[in-house]
This record gives sequence, C-alpha cells and structure tokens, in this order.
Amino acid sequence: MELSKYGHAAVALVRDGRRLVVDAGGMTEDAALVGAHAALVTHEHFDHFDGQKLRAALAADPEFEVWTNAAVATQLEDAGPRVHIVGAGDEFTAAGFTVRVFGEWHAEVHQDIPRVGNVGFLIDGSVFHPGDAFTVPDEPVSTLLLPVHGPWSRVGQLVDWVREVEPNRCFAVHDGALNDVGLAMVDRLLGEHGPSGTALTHLRPGEHIEL
Repeated sequence: MELSKYGHAAVALVRDGRRLVVDAGGMTEDAALVGAHAALVTHEHFDHFDGQKLRAALAADPEFEVWTNAAVATQLEDAGPRVHIVGAGDEFTAAGFTVRVFGEWHAEVHQDIPRVGNVGFLIDGSVFHPGDAFTVPDEPVSTLLLPVHGPWSRVGQLVDWVREVEPNRCFAVHDGALNDVGLAMVDRLLGEHGPSGTALTHLRPGEHIEL
C-alpha cells in the first residue's frame, strides 16, 4: 500500500491500482482526487470537506463513491446514491479497501462552540484517520495519521492520545496552519524523542511512502 500526503489533512492510499482519498478539503490540492476511485470524509469543516471538489470527482467518474457522516451527506444529497452515510460500528469496502468506522463527535474546541459530528476511518485494519477527534479504536492500529495542530488540541493531549492508541508509527496530518518553525516544534515534541516515544514522519505535500 502506498500512502501519499496532500495539503493539510488529506491523504491518498493506493493499492493494486485503486486509489482511496481521505479528507480532501478546502486546503487540499485538486490533484489529490485525480484518478481516485472513492473518497472518505470525516466531518463537515471546510479543511476536511470541499463539496465542489467532490461533485467534480463524482461527475468525472460514474463509479466514484463517497462515504461520510450524515451532516456531510446532506450537503451532497444532489449527488444521489453514490454518497453513503456511515457511523460508528459500520464496515464497508471502498476502492477495494476494507474500512471500519469509529467515533461520533469532533473534539471540543470550546464549551461555547457547538460540536459537529466526526467519524474516524480504520483502513484495512492498519491505517487510522481520526479526523478531528481523540477516538481510540477497539483494535490495534499500525499507522496513525496524527493531527499535529488544531484549535481543538494541545501537545499534551496528543501525547496522551498516541500513548492510548499505541500505534507502531505516526504520520503527521492537519498541519496546514504551521510554518517551518511550527512543523519542527511539533515533530520534535510528538515524535520518538518526545514523551510518546512513537516514530513520527512528516511528509511534504505530494510525498509518498510504501507501508
């Protein structure tokens, strides 16, 4: 399986010629969805969900499908039956990958800001994209896509969460608001030389790696 990083929170997984994209939002390059067979969307915030991009992908390929929560699906209801609503406990196949769904809510930003729905996706029992949440799957995670920066988290919370999930390795996502100094800080604090002791790799947009 090949993992490619795209802008901010988006990644693409490719295996046997099949391409699955997660969270290609408004801070993601259009190239992320080129050639994709399916997309997963964790929640409705603009940095994870871009309706225009997904409608273009649906129009370009009559076999392209989307799996997401009810709030996002409502915004794509004009796209028809190729947009699927999923929730915690569901399992399905997308672009040839087996996907299990975990979690229900976005992490709290502030008590005065309403929380939105958020689902995390465990792909092929190996790669977990949590969206914006501290969800802990009830099965082992080999590769954790770690949201390293956001208004809903602090480094200490992320360290404790990584310890609880116990992945073999992490890849940084949710980093679009950081400059090079910020990226270096979170890489040091959240990587194997920090309190979690877990290897963290930071891929630049467009970079890929074999898992």
